[in-house]
Amino acid sequence: MMNDNSNFIKTIMKNDLDEGRVDHILTRFPPEPNAYLHIGHARAIINNFEMAAFFGGKTNLRLDDTNPSKEDTEYVESIINDIEWLGYKPASINYGSSYFDQTFDIAVKLIKEGLAFVCDLSHEEMAKYRGDINTPGTNSPYRNRSVEENLKLFYEMRDGKYQDGEKTLRLKIDMASPNMNMRDPVIYRIMHVSHHQTKDKWCIYPMYDFAHPLQDAIEGITHSLCSIEFEDHRPLYDWVVEHSGITPVPHQYEWGRLNITHTLMSKRYLKQLVDDKIVTGYDDPRMPTLVGLRRRGFTPDSIKNFIISTGLSKINSTVSYDMLEHFLREDLKLKTKRMMAVIDPLKVTITNYEEGKIEYLEALNNVENEELGKRMIPFSRHLYIEREDFLEEKPNKKWKRLSLGIEVRLMNAYFIKCNEVIKDKDGNIIELKCTYDPLTKSGTGFDERKPNGTIHFVEATQAIKAKFNLFDFLMKNEVVSKDNFKDDINTESWIVKEGFVENNLAFDKISNEEKFQFIRNGYYTLDKEAKGNDLIFNRIVGLKSSFNV
Repeated sequence: MMNDNSNFIKTIMKNDLDEGRVDHILTRFPPEPNAYLHIGHARAIINNFEMAAFFGGKTNLRLDDTNPSKEDTEYVESIINDIEWLGYKPASINYGSSYFDQTFDIAVKLIKEGLAFVCDLSHEEMAKYRGDINTPGTNSPYRNRSVEENLKLFYEMRDGKYQDGEKTLRLKIDMASPNMNMRDPVIYRIMHVSHHQTKDKWCIYPMYDFAHPLQDAIEGITHSLCSIEFEDHRPLYDWVVEHSGITPVPHQYEWGRLNITHTLMSKRYLKQLVDDKIVTGYDDPRMPTLVGLRRRGFTPDSIKNFIISTGLSKINSTVSYDMLEHFLREDLKLKTKRMMAVIDPLKVTITNYEEGKIEYLEALNNVENEELGKRMIPFSRHLYIEREDFLEEKPNKKWKRLSLGIEVRLMNAYFIKCNEVIKDKDGNIIELKCTYDPLTKSGTGFDERKPNGTIHFVEATQAIKAKFNLFDFLMKNEVVSKDNFKDDINTESWIVKEGFVENNLAFDKISNEEKFQFIRNGYYTLDKEAKGNDLIFNRIVGLKSSFNV
């Protein structure tokens, strides 16, 4: 899908191939299985797979499961499903835990070379010894332990002799380094936690900054792509790979993060929304998770086209949510059938149409894509129209819908004219009495007079009741503050309406996750909660866009 428009990483890949540094491209997507993926992760997935494929290369999925206290097979399965839904197939699916034996052996190698030591400092003590950006750190009092003692202690750590936090294994690099990541970083910690893959084999686990570069090297990754916050970690990445002795050597490259207005993109904070029941779950259609977007009705192609259009740079950027919706509409407009639904129904009676008679009128499913076929829609004396399509007061010249004494065309049907308004005791309009002109049937070429616009309808006797989930931004402000994001929650972000859909949308006539354009109402899809005759549709996106390409 990715075209040949360049970005700085594609340029690096091309140069590496041209200059012979690599003879192929192998990237990887290495999520930690501790949460559901969101659209920010989609940027990493899509760019890794698309750029590798552009050069005839491949991409691995690697589950970075080095922190078992926060990980679960539920997240593993969801990550694999999300990548498959986006349309990608990894060259291989690997687990960081599969490399634990090799990682341990390399740690032993570093101890023997005098490059790693067992430290007894607590987390708090270690922070004090590390100093700060303006103050050099101080060597740990345990830094000069002998190789023999460090080996003995490290094996005892592995064998479960010590409690969590009692000891760590650290690298010997430079406590005066201006890069805080190089100040004798911890590479192993004790965690007496059962692992979802290795069970109880291990009670010590490697830190990400140690395990990750080793896993890249072991797999033969050529280009290790990550977001810009890992730029300061690259010297440690290179140090670990260099001292591991593994060849060929992978290289890390960073790009800026992508933010979207009105969107909270943080695994930790999205988890809080779920845990605090502010949303119904990770697949809540208002969530930016891939499972949430999928349930909402987003398509893989719309997400891919959006991500690719944002490009790549070394700086963080923010784009409007309108841009995401633009690519969604562009993807849906020629792929969806255009059906009729009335979300806020107003009853219409055609007084000069025979009671009990039903005729069927032919309609294109999509006037811009005739390949989607045709269907027959019923018409009778009893109809529903949208309440907003009628105005009782005398309208101005810009009004192009129904009003008293004004004639409109019912889409794919006839001209009708409203002659009488029926109200309840509280003055609310409950019914319109109208007449139709049988000579104005759609498709007959009638052009003797011009109607005041065209509106859609649903024939009442065969109409199917339905609920419509209408969504707005979950976060009210364009820029979401993580410090007080709960104060930004839009309590009106999910509204349920009840109305009717045409009989061609019966449950047994439509497929799971099929998308539709409900004429003049927006794009919709069937929600997972719909069962039997209980139709529930999610509004994917409205029809109008304010985004300028």
